Amino acid sequence: MPAPPLPGDPYRLGAHWDGSGTSFAVYSSAGAYGGSVELCLLDEVGERRVPMAVDCDIWHTYVPGARPGQGYGYRAHGPFAPGRGLRFDPTRLLLDPYARVLKPTGTRTLLPLVADTAYDWGDDRPPRHPWSRTILYETHVKGMTAQHPEVPPALRGTYAGLAHPAVTEHLTRLGVTAVELMPVHHFLSEPFLLDRDLANYWGYATIGFFAPHAAYSSAGHEGGQITDFKRMVKALHSAGLEVILDVVYNHTAEGPPDDPTLCFRGLANEIYYRLDPADPSRYLDTTGTRNTLNAGRPEVLRLIMDSLRYWVTEMHVDGFRFDLAATLARQYGYVDRLAAFFDLLYQDPVVGRVKLIAEPWDVGAPDSYQVGRFPPGWNEWNDRYRDTVRDFWRGRPAVGDLASRIAGSADLYAPERRGPDASINFATCHDGMTLTDLVTYARKHNEANGEQNRDGTDDNRSANYGVEGPTKDPAIVSVRERQRRNILATLLLSQGCTMLYGGDELGRTQGGNNNAYCQDNATSWYDWSTPTPSPTSYAGPSPSSACTPPSSAPPSSPAPATLPTSPGTTATASR
Repeated sequence: MPAPPLPGDPYRLGAHWDGSGTSFAVYSSAGAYGGSVELCLLDEVGERRVPMAVDCDIWHTYVPGARPGQGYGYRAHGPFAPGRGLRFDPTRLLLDPYARVLKPTGTRTLLPLVADTAYDWGDDRPPRHPWSRTILYETHVKGMTAQHPEVPPALRGTYAGLAHPAVTEHLTRLGVTAVELMPVHHFLSEPFLLDRDLANYWGYATIGFFAPHAAYSSAGHEGGQITDFKRMVKALHSAGLEVILDVVYNHTAEGPPDDPTLCFRGLANEIYYRLDPADPSRYLDTTGTRNTLNAGRPEVLRLIMDSLRYWVTEMHVDGFRFDLAATLARQYGYVDRLAAFFDLLYQDPVVGRVKLIAEPWDVGAPDSYQVGRFPPGWNEWNDRYRDTVRDFWRGRPAVGDLASRIAGSADLYAPERRGPDASINFATCHDGMTLTDLVTYARKHNEANGEQNRDGTDDNRSANYGVEGPTKDPAIVSVRERQRRNILATLLLSQGCTMLYGGDELGRTQGGNNNAYCQDNATSWYDWSTPTPSPTSYAGPSPSSACTPPSSAPPSSPAPATLPTSPGTTATASR
């Protein structure tokens, strides 16, 4: 008889090296259907399969001699019965949901590696800026430095590039106190983008909730990305800057059921995802991405909480912005303020002490829009502020609403006993037009995305002031520059927490593309050839001098507030 497997640690999911060997543990529901899970160790010779013990659906084993750099994966044996929501397939080598390192081996193939997470943090301390003194700067790890002339070419587009003194000095000179990084959890490009020779640039397609995205590493893909990320955080902290991560726990990169199985679907499809009760072969979708993680399940909540704690305790980040956060509160399908997700974060001694920001909507009609409805302890992206400021400065009748927004949106937050700091005030963000484009284009120009300009919202609340696109007309150039200053001055002088969109201070343009999620090129990268304006130049003229577009180019009719449109879709809300 074969020797029984050596027991691992079922209380620590993932692969954990102890100096002599590695404990492996993974959650799978295969045993409930008479199946099993095998650990697969991979090297240049081939694949060695190791049986695993099981306790309460946690499969575990210990492998003496398995060291950092060891490649591995799992094969889950069980029924393939889509009509019952079951999609076990032992021919698929599955990723570890808790992998700390994911090594790219192809466009959509990855290999988990055992990681050595040791790092000397020295005297690193979180800045802990109070909300009342926080100014957020939303940016992209690659986009900010891909063309930066002072960052060495080998470091451009990487964590190390973002940590370069030329970048940190720029940020501190602006006066921001925190960088809000677009997704750095390891993500993949969707098959439909690869078919168009495009790529997922924004990163809202997570497959590794514990693994730093490998493509942003200047130190290699076999574990160096962890050290690279930690060095970046330490450098930003040294400059007095907090690090906020934009995290995507509402869906995964596995896509719809007919896309290839990568991880969660093959381990416990009926647990990890929300299935249609009338047809369990289909997914419910409140994210616009064709799958939704089931945050009502304790197994999924454990994954989310373990991931959040890891990034705080091991990676020293200072907070999180939750993409489509309303989905995480759908414990029973509808958005519920009493959902376990809120309770877990509120009482957690680690996560409950860092900054928590909600994108307070999803696409789950009829209760998708939740601005002002998150519980105490949360701050929210305030799109009511965004829309009002845009409307006012393009000449719409919005004075009364503008007064409420500038004064901290008490109509939204006071009923929940929250003050102005609960409002994340912004005029632009990654999802939509840049500030320059907002005063340069009256309509979107997304043709390069390959969707016949159908993607992205049509409700931009923008104006071109006489010419669609760039112009040398001095009168139009002048009014556009004044409008940029007017919007920035309004933003900086409003009560609440200010968020600047990275590159707006440089006059960055995307050529009118308001959904540049797939543009990993100069469309999205910062152009550093434009001199940075002095912060003291932001105050603009009085509203009467610039708020009305020239009559030759009236803006489009005002529309009710709508959610942005999701990448890859034509009628759903975006991240």
